[in-house]
Amino acid sequence: MSSENSTITVRLVRSFEHRNFRPVVYHGVNLDQTVKQFITFVKNDVSLRTGLPPPFKKYKYDTMKIIHQAHGSKTNELVVSLEDDDKLILKEDSTLKAAGVADETELAFFCEEDYRNYKANPVLAW
Repeated sequence: MSSENSTITVRLVRSFEHRNFRPVVYHGVNLDQTVKQFITFVKNDVSLRTGLPPPFKKYKYDTMKIIHQAHGSKTNELVVSLEDDDKLILKEDSTLKAAGVADETELAFFCEEDYRNYKANPVLAW
């Protein structure tokens, strides 16, 4: 499969505590682009996407983390795993491929500050 034809699911995480997220699927993703380029693309797309509630469109997403890879093991976490940040949080200057993103990878896209706060006190609100 060429690197231009990858399907990536991006889980827009609005709130960790309330498990408030929306998956958005992207087809034809080029894995040779940088993480920063992909983040810019997704931010632009989300802000214009019909069918997404306004809070998701206007949110300050800034960090992507691998949740699940095809043929890999799934985490039990409901929104995103709190483990392996050094391996799974994508570095902006890396390409998607070098960061470990492959076809059918699922990514979480969230605000790093919210994630750090949640990680310090991982309590779910009901």
